[in-house]
Amino acid sequence: MTHVLTALAWPYANGPRHIGHVAGFGVPADVFARYMRMRGHDVLMVSGTDEHGTPILVQADSEGLTAAEAAAKYNRIIVEDLDALGLSYDLFTRTTTGNHYKTVQELFSTLYGNGYILQKKTLGAISPSTGRTLPDRYIEGTCPHCGFDSARGDQCDNCGRQLDPTDLIDPKSRINGETPKFVEEDHFFLDLPAFADALNVWLDTRTGWRTNVLRFTKNLLDEMHPRPISRDLDWGVPIPLEGWIDRPDKRLYVWFDAVIGYLSATIEWARRSGDPEAWKRWWQDPEAVSYYFMGKDNIVFHSEIWPAMLLGANGEGAGGGEPGPLGKLNLPTEVVSSEFLTMEGKQFSSSRRVVIYVRDFLERYSPDALRYYICSAGPENQDSDFTWAEFLRRNNDELVAGWGNLVNRSIAMAAKNFGAVPEPGELEEVDRELLGATRAAFDTVGDLIGQNKVRAGIGEAMKAVAAANKYLADTAPWKMKEDPKRQGTVLYTVLQAVSDLKTIMSPFLPHSSQRVHELLGGEGVFAPMPRIEEVDELDAGEGATDGPYPILTGDYSDVPKWESVPLAPGTVLEKPVPVFTKLEPSIVDEEIERLNS
Repeated sequence: MTHVLTALAWPYANGPRHIGHVAGFGVPADVFARYMRMRGHDVLMVSGTDEHGTPILVQADSEGLTAAEAAAKYNRIIVEDLDALGLSYDLFTRTTTGNHYKTVQELFSTLYGNGYILQKKTLGAISPSTGRTLPDRYIEGTCPHCGFDSARGDQCDNCGRQLDPTDLIDPKSRINGETPKFVEEDHFFLDLPAFADALNVWLDTRTGWRTNVLRFTKNLLDEMHPRPISRDLDWGVPIPLEGWIDRPDKRLYVWFDAVIGYLSATIEWARRSGDPEAWKRWWQDPEAVSYYFMGKDNIVFHSEIWPAMLLGANGEGAGGGEPGPLGKLNLPTEVVSSEFLTMEGKQFSSSRRVVIYVRDFLERYSPDALRYYICSAGPENQDSDFTWAEFLRRNNDELVAGWGNLVNRSIAMAAKNFGAVPEPGELEEVDRELLGATRAAFDTVGDLIGQNKVRAGIGEAMKAVAAANKYLADTAPWKMKEDPKRQGTVLYTVLQAVSDLKTIMSPFLPHSSQRVHELLGGEGVFAPMPRIEEVDELDAGEGATDGPYPILTGDYSDVPKWESVPLAPGTVLEKPVPVFTKLEPSIVDEEIERLNS
């Protein structure tokens, strides 16, 4: 058994999340976590809502709310949406907890004590109309290196170079289009150049990473410079230094505190579990592994900056040092970055109403229909485009006509002719071939999921579905009424294949796999689901959270093994209800009209 940390990017709590977000961090990570649990590993899947920074303040102003009220509002909405999608978090929390504040401040103090945080003057971007600090990511302009006209104030997504807002040509605020005012300020910086050599050595050991992640990160090492980690704000984690801790106008930069959330969420989970030291099994055990899931716009924070922070906290940068109170911490095993999902050929944009929010989608369609689309056509290695026509085709032609049809036909025939799983006679070669194919799929599909090749994995699973459908068509058990023994053998064989496939499908499609389990006469929970709990703050008065808040958690200790389990002849079967819903072609025009309205 290996301790496996599954760390998902923290969705920002300034609005509902759209399907592009969950395609990047949510569904791929859940497939991986569910599979690893079924392989017997001790998985901890953590994240939460990212709730600090100027964007929260801007959203709060637009709604007449305080920052805390806005963060709490969207935290709850996001929790409900991720729960409905079936993402099996051990803990989905938030960054406005006292536990998070304490963890962030401890890590800051360790980095500061080891000499990896610098204090210096810098030019900060201010909104002339509001007087507020503008986050680097909320400033756009032309990249001075490659000429890309939509570079951000922290990096250029075209050439990958790290930038400062003052580097941009003709910088503009993404919030209101005004030209920022740059004023001199005192701030703290993470000394990234001190980790260039250590990061280079570490990256050379990262075999199996996606090429885009490794190449992008390696290219950053030559141009590293100190990165600001504080801002002129009154909303965020206070800076834990004398003369700064009580200042109302200085806070740690939201990106700095958000990445520490992976550690603080694990600590919070341990404290809530009744074993406060349990987090160390994922962060201090050298045999533990950790996988971080995100969209490609967050690569730099997870493949360069977070590892640098961990190296510094361990005393392993160029300046040396000693581990702090949290001990020596594990660096990421792998950074799993997805590309972007577009929609009908356009970038997702809430402001331009080019968006499908998760909850709106799930009000009309099943969670497994969305999960299937993301797994089979999502932006795993390249940008992909969501279209309603393709969603309709994949749902009807693949889910309904393929997997759903196999389940319904085989169980319906067995229920009608035998009322139960039939007792098989001697298997013929064609029977053994099918069962050999579904059993072999455990290794094939499992290996692909373990490498985070979700599209290939579900593709192989659907090949096994096609083989079972072909077997059913070729053997034609409905024509065997005069030979009930052979009919029973064929139906037992295909039902065993369906049972194998429901296990193979469960990481991808947990809701429908639970239903297939029940249709085959199974009892109890087959594919565990998360649950929402209302919890009290662990450290009242130390963070920004006021009163109880919702978390996602769950009990995933009793999951099926990743293996074929023989069906028990005689298990009572009833006429099945279709597992998936066939959609009418009219939904394409209806959804496009809704989008354009």
